[in-house]
Formats: sequence, structure tokens, C-alpha cells
Amino acid sequence: MQMNVFVFGNPDIEEDSLPLRILPHLQKEFSNIVFETLDPNEDWNIPENLVIIDTVVGIKDVTALDSLDAFESAPRVSLHDFDAYTNLRLLQKLGKLKKIKIIGVPPDMEEDIAFEKVKKILDAH
Repeated sequence: MQMNVFVFGNPDIEEDSLPLRILPHLQKEFSNIVFETLDPNEDWNIPENLVIIDTVVGIKDVTALDSLDAFESAPRVSLHDFDAYTNLRLLQKLGKLKKIKIIGVPPDMEEDIAFEKVKKILDAH
């Protein structure tokens, strides 16, 4: 079965761009995964098993989270963060979000280290 992974980030904001900077390496490594870069304000075609890679401020290491409960509702880097979180919460309330895994990357991690750690999580998924 093909897996889709949503990738969020903002290439114009250094602190929010790491997921997009490691994306070409992930695409090369995982030809069986469809990586989709999305805007938080777009309509999303939600798969039953939603996997997201995004910047998470306040963590020190790449972290896999299985719930939205670990997040605060306030934006952390840009309005993008608030919009993505709000959209996910809405989808959850509407019952459209069955299962979620958020692979959070800290904004200040080296690209090669972030890639290896995200790769390890995707390998296990």
C-alpha cells in the first residue's frame, strides 16, 4: 500500500524551513512514499492514516507524536503553524481524522541529522 506524507514548512522563514530542506533527500530515499507539500489553508484529501512532517518549536530531537494533545493552540513560528493546527483540530472534531502521526523536527537541527532521524521513523512506519 502506498503511503502519503504531508510536509509543512515555509521556505521563506529559516526556523520553519527544515522539513522542506530535507524533502528532496526523503523523496530520493523513499520512492514508495508520496510526499505532498501543502498549505495549511488548502483543502486536504485526508488519508485514513495521516502522516505529517513539520517543524515543532520546543523540542530538542526529532519526535514522533500520535496525538494533537501534545501541542499548544498558539502559533509558534508563523501563522502557518496556527492554521495547520486549527485545521487538524477541526478535522478531528468532524471525525475525518482517524489516525495521525506527526514527525516533528526542531527548527535548529542540522539537515543531515534531521534527515537520518526522520528516515528512521519512516522506515519503522
